[in-house]
Amino acid sequence: MYQKMILVIAIGFSALLLQACQTTQTGGTITKKDPEKAAKVRTQLAAEYIRSGDLDAAKRALDQALEVEPRDSTANMMMGVLLQREGSKLNMEKADAYFKRAISKDPKNAQARNNYGTYLYQLERYNEAIEQFSIAGATLGYDQRYRALENLGRIYLKIGDVPNAEKTFKQALQVNRDSIISMIELSEIFYLQQNFPAASQLYEQYVRVVGQKNQGARALWIGIRVARANGDNMGMQVLVNQLRALFPESQEYQRYLQLQYSTEAVWK
Repeated sequence: MYQKMILVIAIGFSALLLQACQTTQTGGTITKKDPEKAAKVRTQLAAEYIRSGDLDAAKRALDQALEVEPRDSTANMMMGVLLQREGSKLNMEKADAYFKRAISKDPKNAQARNNYGTYLYQLERYNEAIEQFSIAGATLGYDQRYRALENLGRIYLKIGDVPNAEKTFKQALQVNRDSIISMIELSEIFYLQQNFPAASQLYEQYVRVVGQKNQGARALWIGIRVARANGDNMGMQVLVNQLRALFPESQEYQRYLQLQYSTEAVWK
């Protein structure tokens, strides 16, 4: 059973020198010596505020950035992220215009497209989200391209398009061989297809990257089912014990209790 998925919002961008922006005031009008630089610095500050959870300070910084450079694509994108993060109905509605403006000012801004796709996913506007993730995922040189592909794969799973999900997660692994999201999603896809050797290979690859003791409930549940399918009763019991000890109230453990005596080839 495919689980509820949370898509990744990318708020980081190249580090900027956080130095004071020079401004002068003449006749009540602020004259910016370098508005582009001023906008970048304030946008970087806003990103740090968002990471730390200080949304009010982030809003003030972005207001300043857009005051001096209203066409700045990254500042508009970050305002969309901020409003989405706050989450109220009013701010969610406002966020759409900022994401669209960010993309219109710089259609090559793959990060803006990835974040807009996440926003669209949240609103269940899946076809629009697929378009944005597809563009971001095909943008060579974008350092978070694999994230866009992970997001695209997950949205395909959400709408039940498993073939495209499989294809996209494989692409994400080609971009970043340590894409743990792609590993675990592909492992479950292959398991449900009863391609147990492939499921086992991807699960083992996932464990090597994250560590045996760092698995969440879902990963352990996938591992349990894969071990059972491969006849590895000892390995299965180790994972069951780990799931019971760490996540006794989880849906995954409750599902195990329901199915533990089932003879079905595939546990869903």
